[in-house]
Amino acid sequence: MPTPIAVAAGDLPLPCFYRWERQRANQVYLTQPTTGGAVQDLTWSQAGDQVRRMASWLQTQAWPIGSRVAIIGKNSAHWVLADLAIQMAGHVSVPLYPTFNGEALSYVLAHCEARACFVGKMDEIGNLQTGLAADLPVIALPLAPAIKALRWSDLIASSLPMQESPTPDGESVCTIIYTSGTTGKPKGAVHTFNTIAWGVSSATRRVRMSSDDRYLSYLPLAHVAERMLIEQGSLRYGGHIFFAEALDTFVQDLQRARPTIFFSVPRLWVKFQQGVHAKMPAAKLKRLLALPLIGWLVRRKILKGLGLDQCRIAAGGAAPMPADVLHWYRDLGLDLIEVYGMTENCAISHSTMPGSSRTGTVGLPYDGVEQRIDPNSGEIEMRSAALMKAYYREPEQTAAAITADGWLRTGDKGDIAADGYLSITGRVKDIFKTGKGKYVAPAPIEDLLVMHPDIEACVVTGAALAQPLALVMLSQDAVTRCATGDAKQALTESLELHLKAVNARLEPHERLGCLVVVTTPWTPENGFVTPTLKVKRNRIEEAFAGQYQSWSNAGKPVIWLAD
Repeated sequence: MPTPIAVAAGDLPLPCFYRWERQRANQVYLTQPTTGGAVQDLTWSQAGDQVRRMASWLQTQAWPIGSRVAIIGKNSAHWVLADLAIQMAGHVSVPLYPTFNGEALSYVLAHCEARACFVGKMDEIGNLQTGLAADLPVIALPLAPAIKALRWSDLIASSLPMQESPTPDGESVCTIIYTSGTTGKPKGAVHTFNTIAWGVSSATRRVRMSSDDRYLSYLPLAHVAERMLIEQGSLRYGGHIFFAEALDTFVQDLQRARPTIFFSVPRLWVKFQQGVHAKMPAAKLKRLLALPLIGWLVRRKILKGLGLDQCRIAAGGAAPMPADVLHWYRDLGLDLIEVYGMTENCAISHSTMPGSSRTGTVGLPYDGVEQRIDPNSGEIEMRSAALMKAYYREPEQTAAAITADGWLRTGDKGDIAADGYLSITGRVKDIFKTGKGKYVAPAPIEDLLVMHPDIEACVVTGAALAQPLALVMLSQDAVTRCATGDAKQALTESLELHLKAVNARLEPHERLGCLVVVTTPWTPENGFVTPTLKVKRNRIEEAFAGQYQSWSNAGKPVIWLAD
């Protein structure tokens, strides 16, 4: 039996920070790209000085202890410093997605009763203008856009660093992490210092970390997975965080960091694979990898080109990883693991095991995590010390999410094998019944569809139809390419072949009647996807359900919505 997990005061985020501030004072903690390819390094000591000065300024505001302070912006070194300063001052950080539209931003700030908001790097500021109340104090972090605000640099220059090193009670609230709002308004998961620290302890029994580790932070820090793995992982073990500058510089950013631990969503892992195949056809690569010496050289060259030649822990999550993609990376020598978790449990639930060749599951529970399947609904339920305390100010939704005996209802359907491995079969609320009375789980079909290089996102739907159908949103590259008739025809033929290949892997009642091609992007701004780019099915139904029957009756395998 594994040793029970106890959370010591020294495991909490702030005491960990104080420890590295002393022990690794001159070691680089944060590496931030600035402009023109330049980077700024901040040591643990320099980070501590800025955090302590900002914490002092926050305390001079005389807000009640536990006041909520928001952070909105793309990932940056000062996003992390702001988070630490809020906690050091005795308050609660509320991270917000930089892609929240004005309505969602305004709702969350009002719902959590934010006292102030830190603003960091942003691509667009229109949502700030509509989402920030005129009387809300705003502090602009370095790299923030030009907005009317107090400046981080001015405030720390005029504030003396806090001398004490407060250690909060583990059961006090550390942060409120709002969900991205897939099915409605965002909900705020309340996490204490203990839930976060316990989650780090549990996960790192399986995936070890050390002060030698390097991370690249580019997925939103407002998302629980990035926050736990990179921010909290680095705080616990003293690792070095690199930040990405922009989408256009991502490969260079990755090569600069050469991360030892790298987490990404399946879509990016697929894009990496497609990029390699664009330079070397899959069949040729497979032949070369089979040759002893040449195969080793090819593997090394590909991983070095991706910036992953030093990566010892590679993980995918947020959606299922296609089995052939897992095998492809393992053939390259990169042992991809899958992780499963959510905002409500600090992203700490299950993962596959490093070195395992098994696919089709999300693995075994982490130490201290219990799992079960509701016998009536087939829903996955889990329980651990990393569970949120509640949804902030939402007692009814809390009661709906957590059973009376403390089990989280995940919203996912699944099966547990005899050896404890968990497989996810779909979302409880997404499953629909066709006109033939057969149930269809859309998620596994969608995972097959997005393997086409030109499909950026998709939705499988079709309640009461004879056969389901899929709406597929094209990548921007594909939309641009299809400006010419020949290219559009070629893509149509490619999609028809893809549809045929996908249907060949499905049961008769699951086979798609057609693909409906969408060329207008689904964005957080127009409400079709969440800030984490998960498609909002209810928004799709509102916009397109009236046309489902006519598309089904058209008798065409591929229908362009613009037509």
